[in-house]
Amino acid sequence: MKLTYRVEEGARLGALLWEFGPGWRMISSALLGGGIGAREWVLNAQVVAGYARMDPVDHLRSLGPGGEGVGMMTAASVDRYVRAADGGVEAFATVGLRVPTWAAAPEGFEDPELAPMRVGTINIVTVVPVAMTDAALVNAVMTVTEAKSQALIEAGFPCTGTASDAVCVAVPADGPEELFGGPRSEWGARVARAVHAAVRRGAEAWRPRDSG
Repeated sequence: MKLTYRVEEGARLGALLWEFGPGWRMISSALLGGGIGAREWVLNAQVVAGYARMDPVDHLRSLGPGGEGVGMMTAASVDRYVRAADGGVEAFATVGLRVPTWAAAPEGFEDPELAPMRVGTINIVTVVPVAMTDAALVNAVMTVTEAKSQALIEAGFPCTGTASDAVCVAVPADGPEELFGGPRSEWGARVARAVHAAVRRGAEAWRPRDSG
């Protein structure tokens, strides 16, 4: 993983890039490269808090190295990313909590502060060293999300996340496939602990002066 910087709209913005190369499968909720499929890189790009471009996919593609990859955005400072590991699993989180929210909000609820910023503020990249079935990958995303919410609540934030968080789980394309990714499975438990540790540390370090 490498950290780079660029200048856009007069702001110095960072980006985290993981270059995996061939032989990896990923599941993601990201704008670019979302879904399940073969991917070679992951980009977590910081953008301005009032991001209003109408071409986010093209924007992300222009920032990536080319080929098939996953691209996500955040208003959080990516140079303050947190890494945690457990039993061979690695989790990386950029945590911004300017507009925390509960998943199940009342019908019609919309925080006016969120309107100008439709980009993720808590982005999580998780790398698992074993192949997984499609079902196990979906289960792993559930586990990442549950661990994230647990960490935020334990850190004292009354929320399950923000309204536009993104997640990516990367696994090798070849090898025996794990059937389960839930929090009590062997690899799901490691995913949960790594994500929980990364998000909790990121949440505890976050301050209102942060942009994300």
